[in-house]
Amino acid sequence: MSHPTFDFGPLSDGVAFLMELDKLKSVERRTRLIGNARQENSAEHSWHLAMAAMTLAPWAAEAVNLDRVIQMALLHDVVEIDAGDVMVYDLAAREAVQAQEQAAAERIFGLLPGAQGARFRALWQEYEAGESADARFANMLDRALPILLNLHNGGQSWRENGIRLEQVIARNAALARDWPALWQHLSQHLQLAQQQGWLA
Repeated sequence: MSHPTFDFGPLSDGVAFLMELDKLKSVERRTRLIGNARQENSAEHSWHLAMAAMTLAPWAAEAVNLDRVIQMALLHDVVEIDAGDVMVYDLAAREAVQAQEQAAAERIFGLLPGAQGARFRALWQEYEAGESADARFANMLDRALPILLNLHNGGQSWRENGIRLEQVIARNAALARDWPALWQHLSQHLQLAQQQGWLA
């Protein structure tokens, strides 16, 4: 289905980018909304991640630039418009999708004017690399948020996908290392979740 194009003068590229981002609302994730049968989509997840950054920044393990963290949160899953969402515990699929995500970043951020597109893509790449304090914090929140949702939703996506406690611990080693104060609480709740049968 072809879409109409509208002339917005110097804003045209930005409007086209925003209309492309609308597709992120259709990318379903494995986690359901708390107390609701509907799965969350990647746009909702990105908003929730940005809100998590705003809310939990005072407890970050190291100093971060909150504006940059929020920007990374909002941009980090844009590539799923082309590549789709891959479950964090499916390591083979995560590896396989990397080339698709790079191509998606080139295409989608390429819709924007040169300097702006390059800045957005650089933030996305910084998040992916996870080496700066801002990127580490954004990544830690991205790992913690699904755990929190599962804890508040009876382990829904863990149960539906046969996730084991060992997988959660192994996949979140960086979170445990870089934000031990949060991990201490999460690990206690994860042990209880396993006892309740939410994790294998």
